[in-house]
Amino acid sequence: MTAGATELVAFDRTFVALSRSVERLAATLTSLSPEQIRGPSYADDWTVAQVASHLGSAAEIFRSVIEAGVQREAPPERAHFEEVWDRWNAKSPDDQVADALRSDEALLAFLDSIPDHLQLRWRQHVFGAERGLNDIVRLRLSEHALHSWDIWVMFEPDATLAVDAVPIVLDGVAAVVARTAKPSPEDVRVAVSTTGPERRYLLGISADGASLTGDGDHGGTNAVLTLPAESFVRLVYGRLDPDHTPASVRAHGVELDTLRRVFPGP
Repeated sequence: MTAGATELVAFDRTFVALSRSVERLAATLTSLSPEQIRGPSYADDWTVAQVASHLGSAAEIFRSVIEAGVQREAPPERAHFEEVWDRWNAKSPDDQVADALRSDEALLAFLDSIPDHLQLRWRQHVFGAERGLNDIVRLRLSEHALHSWDIWVMFEPDATLAVDAVPIVLDGVAAVVARTAKPSPEDVRVAVSTTGPERRYLLGISADGASLTGDGDHGGTNAVLTLPAESFVRLVYGRLDPDHTPASVRAHGVELDTLRRVFPGP
């Protein structure tokens, strides 16, 4: 398979996972009462409607970034982002939810309209790095999957991340570790093994921060962490508190609370 064909396959896989995430969130939000959408989400200090608003405004921003790339124009400035956020923050809770669903669908429709040759040439320096179109859509999927969980878990305490999203979100988790992890007084090299899918990583935490590499050797480690892949994603994103940690999570040589402090969330 050529590099271009591989890139198109990866985009299609990410697009399908994002489409399903949008469908699941829509089914949840449309089932909630006005009181429930005004109630708390898992995200600190945000109601369910505010999480929906965050996703809706982000869909609008992602579309503007992607459209600029299609047109070979510079990405929007931060002032555009702030205008979008202010407009969404001014909406009523009911409108935040309803408009978020429309914004999600509009982004999907636009992505679906981009022909293969434009997908392949799409490049933008945005959100701190040079990215291709699949990179951008994976960022959106990560955001959508995690914030959808922030809503689901308020009504289903045993909720987990969507199975089809987890492998794709995992592909970008090392960058999240590098960007968001906090320094730790403990110097630990953790051999991480996940299931569903099976992955092996080397997680290093220290006073300098944290790093994550795909290291199958695991030599020189002094701790072991074994857990479902979706739990590992939630750990890195600050969502593996004791009440939402499956019994299958096992840590040796490092306390889970130590790792939770390293990963408070983006």
